[in-house]
Amino acid sequence: MTSLEDVRRIQEAAEPHLLSLPGVRGVSIGYKQVGGKPTDTLAIVVYVEKKQDVPAQDAIPAEIEGIPTDVVEAQFTLDSA
Repeated sequence: MTSLEDVRRIQEAAEPHLLSLPGVRGVSIGYKQVGGKPTDTLAIVVYVEKKQDVPAQDAIPAEIEGIPTDVVEAQFTLDSA
């Protein structure tokens, strides 16, 4: 079993590359969701503006160093309060 510290290290190392991919807005650690429901599997969560087909070189890998990824559509806005 991979520890949270290991997942964090892998996520931090992969984050610059993931953020350079088109449409990626953020990266975090969370539990992988399947069918909209969380599982007990830790994953590198990649937030995108919209899920879409992209060329292979721009695709988010299914896993990074054995840690699964979870691609989540999310809109981020700045609060001007």
